[in-house]
Amino acid sequence: MPSTLTPTMCGKAARLREVDRCPTLNKSDLIIQRQSTWDISRRVPMKFVIYDDGRPGLLRDDGVVDISSVTSPLGASSGQAAMEAIITHIDDIRADLTRLQAEGNATPLSSVKLQSPLPNPKKVLCMGGNYLEFGHRDASPMWGFLKSSDAVIGPGGTVVLPPDDINIFHHEAELVLVFGKAGSGVSQADAMDHIFGYTAGIDVSARLPANARPGGGRNTTSMPISPWKSFPTFCPLGPCIVTKDEIPDPHHLQIRLWVDGELRVNYNTDDLAHSIPESIEWANALESFGPGDVLFMGTNHQGLGAMQDGDSIDVEVEGSGRFTIQVTDALKRRWPKGVDELTAKDIRDGTGPPGSKQRPL
Repeated sequence: MPSTLTPTMCGKAARLREVDRCPTLNKSDLIIQRQSTWDISRRVPMKFVIYDDGRPGLLRDDGVVDISSVTSPLGASSGQAAMEAIITHIDDIRADLTRLQAEGNATPLSSVKLQSPLPNPKKVLCMGGNYLEFGHRDASPMWGFLKSSDAVIGPGGTVVLPPDDINIFHHEAELVLVFGKAGSGVSQADAMDHIFGYTAGIDVSARLPANARPGGGRNTTSMPISPWKSFPTFCPLGPCIVTKDEIPDPHHLQIRLWVDGELRVNYNTDDLAHSIPESIEWANALESFGPGDVLFMGTNHQGLGAMQDGDSIDVEVEGSGRFTIQVTDALKRRWPKGVDELTAKDIRDGTGPPGSKQRPL
């Protein structure tokens, strides 16, 4: 892996360029924003989960504490509705959550089944091409897309590869922002104030043969649904939502992904081409968002590899935890194991889209 100096320097440079582009933003704002007035749980760091039959819980070192007694009076006892109730009413229920976190009985993790902490967000926004590839690329114009929220699965879930004619299926391990309040026309200066917390995600991507690519080009002025990233099960999310106060600097988080125990992806968010505030402002100019919606921040492509039948994949975003998913393919297609070096080189050199030179063996 390249020296950590390279992505760190590039990430800082990208954020300094952002300051230059936005005269209302100064360098200290990127830090001050993270301690905004809408700081959801400054006194008590919390990690929220959904488990078993959709019950909401707090994740502690010794297991999961049931908090459905807090969300039920809000008319939301389980699933997405419960998590959205927590996000929306956090200030009203903070005292009860604090008490349960300190005094509630925890069920060991080995005795529960974690679900996605957001089983069905209304919107799954995604940034594309948002990393500098360890300094090999300059920042490109921002672009993005939407994934279907029906594609969400949680820890222990299985990604089902469809039988379509696909070059290769890639795993894109990403930091995912969880929004805490509605936004429309959000500026960079106010962007961090709209974040409730963070989680980990995999943007599963089916790469099309060149002659099957519809339209071509990147979506710089709209965020359409990407059908090739929206197959059922193509949006693993989890294992918890960590409140933003637990992450001192989301621009400096390590992201890792393992396939069958072998480390394949290993990069830091300080390699971002466009910072979190800049990405939120751009995405929100095209798509509104509300509590419980998410924004995938994009990936560094240098560790991408094939997803194929029988794989066991672990993903981890520093501070947000680690979870495992499985992969199944009825066609039993095969690709070379390990990093997709052809795609890594194409992305570094700007010579082709991901997966354009791959085909099943």
